[in-house]
Amino acid sequence: MLEKLQNLKLTNSVVVLNDFFLDRIIRIPNLNDLYTQILEKSKLGGSIRGISQTDLKGGNATNVAYALARLGCPVSLITIADKTCSHMLKETFSEFSNASLFIIDGKPGRTTSLEFNNAGNIVNIMISDLGDNENFGPEKLRMEEKNAIKNADAVIVTNWASNIKGTELSQFAFSQSTSAFHFLDPADIQTRPKEFKDALTKLVDDLDSLCINENECNVLLKQVGLDVISGENETRKLVLELSKRFSISIDLHTSTGSYWSNGKEVEFVKSFQVQPKFVTGAGDVWDAANLLGYLANLNPLERLGLANATASLYVSNSLGIPPTIDEVLSFVEDNIQ
Repeated sequence: MLEKLQNLKLTNSVVVLNDFFLDRIIRIPNLNDLYTQILEKSKLGGSIRGISQTDLKGGNATNVAYALARLGCPVSLITIADKTCSHMLKETFSEFSNASLFIIDGKPGRTTSLEFNNAGNIVNIMISDLGDNENFGPEKLRMEEKNAIKNADAVIVTNWASNIKGTELSQFAFSQSTSAFHFLDPADIQTRPKEFKDALTKLVDDLDSLCINENECNVLLKQVGLDVISGENETRKLVLELSKRFSISIDLHTSTGSYWSNGKEVEFVKSFQVQPKFVTGAGDVWDAANLLGYLANLNPLERLGLANATASLYVSNSLGIPPTIDEVLSFVEDNIQ
C-alpha cells in the first residue's frame, strides 16, 4: 500500500462539485441544560453564554476538496459563493499549489451544526440554508469549468440531496469526463428517497462508486424492500445485495467499520478505536482518502483501511484539520500490517 501511494502520479486534477457552505459549529455540553435555558429565555429573551462556537468553511464538496489537497492530490473545486465567501475560500486554499478554484457568483449555503454527546458518542445535527446550492445544474457551468471536468482524472459529485438538479449535474459531469473515475456521495437522501433510487438507474452506466453512510444505506435498503443493516455479517449480505440490485459498486462507511461490494464480492475493514474530538466533515475526509485509494489502485481492503485511518486522524484532531499524506502514511505504517 505504502509504495503505491508514494508512487501515485496524477496527470490532471480531481474535480469536485459543487457545494460550499459557511459552517458554524456549536458545541453543546449538555443538551437538557440548554433546552431548559432556551425555554426560560423564550419568555423574556436574553443571552445564553458559555457555548463554544466556531465558524469555518464547509459543504461536502469544499470539505472533500480540502481533504484531497491536504493529502497532496491535485484538486479543482467547482462551487458557488458570494464575494465575502469567495475571499474565505481563496484564503483557505492558498496554501496549496495544486488546488484550483472555480467560483461561480451566487448565494452560498449556510449551516449551523449542533454537536452534543449522546451516550458517549459525539452526534451532530445540521440546520441548513441551502442558498444557490439547491439549484445547481449544468447550465451554471462556464467553459472553464467544463474544460476542467473534461480533463479530470476523477470527478466526484457531492450532496446530491441538497441539489434539485443533482441528477442532471451528475449526468453531465460524468458524460463529459469519459476517461475519469466517477464518484457520487449523495448526502442525506431521507427527504428524496425514491427520486434518488430513480437517479441511480440513470447514472449506473457512468458511475464507478456510490459512497454512502449508514443512514443513507438504510434509506436505499428500504427502497428495495430489504432490512436495515445491523451486525457485520448481516451488513455484508445487505451491501452485497444492494450493489447487485443497482449494478453499482458501493462504499459504505459506518461508525464500526467500512464495507465495499461490487455485487459479486464484499469486504469489511474495522474502524480504528480513537477518542473523537471533531466529527463534522468526517465523512468527507473518508471520501477523499477512499477516492485517493481508488486512484492509487489499492485493493479494497487496503483502500478501506486507508480511508478509515485518514478519518480516524481527522476526528482525533480537535481543530478539525484533515491529515497530510505524510501523517496518514506514518499512521498506516504503525497500525496496518
